[in-house]
Amino acid sequence: ITTMTMLYGGDEIGALVFDPGHHSLRVGYAQEDSPKAEIPSVVGIGTNGASDTNLDPETKTDNNATPNNADNRKFYVDTNYVNVPRSQMETQTYMKDGMIDNWELFEKVLDYAYANVIQSEPEYHPVLFSEASWNVRNNREKLTELMFEKYNVPAFFLVKNAVLAAFSSGRATALVVDSGATHTSAVPVHEGYVLSQAVVKSPLGGDFLSRQCRTHLEKHGIDLSPVYKIASKDVVKERDNARFTLRKLPENLTQSWQNYMLQLMMQDFQMNVLQVLENPFDERVASQIPMVHYEFPNGYHQDFGSERFKIAESLFDNAMLGAGQLASTSVGMCDADVRLSLFGSVVVTGGNTLLQGFPERLNRDLQLRAPSNTRLKMISANGSVERRFGSWIGGSILASIGTFQQMWISSQEYEEAGKSQVERKCP
Repeated sequence: ITTMTMLYGGDEIGALVFDPGHHSLRVGYAQEDSPKAEIPSVVGIGTNGASDTNLDPETKTDNNATPNNADNRKFYVDTNYVNVPRSQMETQTYMKDGMIDNWELFEKVLDYAYANVIQSEPEYHPVLFSEASWNVRNNREKLTELMFEKYNVPAFFLVKNAVLAAFSSGRATALVVDSGATHTSAVPVHEGYVLSQAVVKSPLGGDFLSRQCRTHLEKHGIDLSPVYKIASKDVVKERDNARFTLRKLPENLTQSWQNYMLQLMMQDFQMNVLQVLENPFDERVASQIPMVHYEFPNGYHQDFGSERFKIAESLFDNAMLGAGQLASTSVGMCDADVRLSLFGSVVVTGGNTLLQGFPERLNRDLQLRAPSNTRLKMISANGSVERRFGSWIGGSILASIGTFQQMWISSQEYEEAGKSQVERKCP
């Protein structure tokens, strides 16, 4: 170990853990049990000329909206800035297919994280990043280069998020079923390494459910006015038409921003209302389960019954893409001698798995597909923090283990061998 490693491997200065996903970027210090901040991966892009009537005077100069002199755009990062109605502000995400795609936007978010969350200079903290199991070489090298060249980090490391999710459950071998905003994936991890030939993924995730909810509610004529449109509302009886007054809004609100706000509203609806049945959907069974009451931002409210199971069922009933099918397909693509140990620790992670009944249903679907002599064990953390931030927590654990300290790519190694180091040192 070089003297340099000793310097930052100690307790004096904390390593940072970044876990980017389609819903948000989780940021915080290693050794802590949850991230310090969760920053949405959607960024608002406005023009500098647009009048910012509802900005605090101080934020005009704040780095949350960094004016880019060259192209006269402003970037709005984090919930408090993105969720404000502004004229001509488009929203855009820097993620695509689980990987960082728009590097300019991503840098704005990193700048924000260092300035407002970490509140410390990047050159003091080694950085551990999580990445999708299917991340490509070009992307990995680009991130390595960015962290060393722009942020001057003392050390850097990149780990597959499935490996981290397994670590957070205390496993080095596991089948990680991760269901997030844009997709659900099944990734077999063996002794801390991803078996990449057996990674399977489907585009059914939280956003897919949001679209289903929206279609269902619109079909039933329910007014979906998001909270930003509403100035005040009256109390009404159940299923009575809502009575509310509209807020005066800036002109020229973009479609992308309005869609984003509507999606946030649908996410709230699906997390509070939807539920997965333990067995395939059956109208008779579903109608006997107590209904769930939900009030929309405009004051309209009603009970939801069997439809809340029917919508959630779409994550499981697809012959090719159902979660149980993904998991068993993935195990089937692994060597016969690791299959038992994978079935013996199925780690459930990702924000979308917080849907009530998700792990139980996955368990039942896998039981039917696994060979009869298999001991199936599902590992799903009870707390929502652990399940939403599984990979981040695994990164927090890994970056603070003593034996890991010699694994970092140090800035010295980067100087000597360049960005290709990442392929050599980070499996």
